[in-house]
Amino acid sequence: MNWNDLLFRIFPYVAAAMFVVGTIYRMRYRAFTVSSLSSQLLERKKLFWGSVSFHWGLTLILVAHLAALLVPSSFEAWNSAPVRLYLLEGTGLALALWTLFGLGILIYRRLGSDRVRAVTTPMDLVVLGLLLAQVLSGVLVAVGYRFGSFWGTGVFVPYVRSLFTLGPRPELVVDLPWLVQAHAVLFFVFLAVFPFTRLVHIVTLPLGYLFRPWQIVVWPGKRNTRSVS
Repeated sequence: MNWNDLLFRIFPYVAAAMFVVGTIYRMRYRAFTVSSLSSQLLERKKLFWGSVSFHWGLTLILVAHLAALLVPSSFEAWNSAPVRLYLLEGTGLALALWTLFGLGILIYRRLGSDRVRAVTTPMDLVVLGLLLAQVLSGVLVAVGYRFGSFWGTGVFVPYVRSLFTLGPRPELVVDLPWLVQAHAVLFFVFLAVFPFTRLVHIVTLPLGYLFRPWQIVVWPGKRNTRSVS
């Protein structure tokens, strides 16, 4: 067994298993630890600018990656014209830089504010480090190995689909530059540690609020009551 088989044939399934099992365990047996533990009350201004830039930029990039995986033929048709290819690549790079800008603000806030740093856990630093490495590697790939939206549909999409069909084909990525491989491996690493971070709250949906009965709230010292959901 070589490193290519270990990282691109075995590790993706190990990471996915850790993600699923860890998340279910956390939600079922450690439900009270599932929280975003927001530090908004400790500092708001930097949080606003960093969070908006990071979350929106990252969300749009992930949507684009998912679209390329689901409908690669549409990307190939779009990129058939050089003008559209440059437009797509430029937009993707701009979103990546916007995400990196927001993440930089969040890291500066986390480390530069005494009040925020006091409630920062080692796992918070691990998450920020992984996200920084992931986003930065993506930017470097976009700059150093251009037109990823073009060659990615012919290389990475078949590889990712082979993972879903339980017939992994690591030979598809063995000849890719190490930076491109690192960008993919970092995603698997992030997937593995996800259940052990505060980010696990993302996959929780408070559906119970849709079906629970109305609660009657009585304000102290007043006769009036108010129904809330």
